[in-house]
Amino acid sequence: MKSISNTKNNERGEREDNPSAFRSANKLFKFVYIACGVVFFGLGIAGTVLPLLPTTPLIILAAVCFGKSSQRLHIWCISTKFYKNNVESFVNKRTMTVKAKILLLSSVTVVMGLSFVVLTVTNVSIVVRVILSIIWLCHVIYFGFIVKTIYAELNK
Repeated sequence: MKSISNTKNNERGEREDNPSAFRSANKLFKFVYIACGVVFFGLGIAGTVLPLLPTTPLIILAAVCFGKSSQRLHIWCISTKFYKNNVESFVNKRTMTVKAKILLLSSVTVVMGLSFVVLTVTNVSIVVRVILSIIWLCHVIYFGFIVKTIYAELNK
């Protein structure tokens, strides 16, 4: 019976990896990571104008995918103005500008507020509305009070 693994035994009986099988698998994974990086980056850019899409996590995912696929794409991603304006300070120092915090918290408040109204009008269970309120409160506490604020932008 043939083995379906990518290993074989050498003359001493030790297992060796089959490099050609891993090269083709690596090319496939590289392509998948590049495709995912492009999709996440595009969705992150769309998230700047669509309040339902979270910009920062999507751009971070794009950077991770590009980092796993190609150093050149990773460098391109983290050198874009979009990355630097929206994500860089959060990734490097866990800080956000005042403008970014206001934009994030206001969009989350509007979207969750509209959701709360719709849930109330449609008589959805109070439990769902309480859960939505807790999620909103966690956003406000985390981004409003835990993530440090950069005030240098106010002086410009």
